Amino acid sequence: MYTGIVAGTASVVKVEESPGIRTLTVDLDGYCQNLEIGASVSLDGVCMTVVSIEGNEVKFDAIEETLRRTTLSNLGIGGVVNVERSLRLGDEIGGHILSGHVLTTAKILSRVEVGGGLDLIIENPKDCRPFVMKKGFIAIDGMSLTIGDVSDENFSLHIIPETLRVSTIGKKLVGDTVNIEVDSRTQALIETLMKERV
Repeated sequence: MYTGIVAGTASVVKVEESPGIRTLTVDLDGYCQNLEIGASVSLDGVCMTVVSIEGNEVKFDAIEETLRRTTLSNLGIGGVVNVERSLRLGDEIGGHILSGHVLTTAKILSRVEVGGGLDLIIENPKDCRPFVMKKGFIAIDGMSLTIGDVSDENFSLHIIPETLRVSTIGKKLVGDTVNIEVDSRTQALIETLMKERV
């Protein structure tokens, strides 16, 4: 479980391809304290399991389902990801509870710098539409964000300077793709209501 409060960013230093698995080695300098094999780490909002640790270099295996649903399939050496360690008992929840189970990806349609912040318009994928509502929560590349205006085609986000400082979102361009995780409580409620109508 995660809070959607990104701790910072890390670089991919190695990518290995094998049948059904893509292994990413990430330089987690600064995020390795008490990190153990088997621990969960959010990379761009994707819950990943640590498979090996050599100094600051940590390996993660992405299976086909993960690669199909997320941007990790396009991540190469030198790529930068948002990082959050898993939630521990007693930690402050500054965002909203996330599972790291990305629903789908979406493209950035517009970006406008406003003062020290950033306004984004993101496409609203069909799979997400029932769960995306104005002033609701959404996770974009692992960042807990409040949704602005919503239509069937897109939704808006207003990014504060601190989020830009600690994450990759400020470097994303129009046409770039982001990972989306919708609020699980909203998803459960809406899906329950939809089933009751059938």
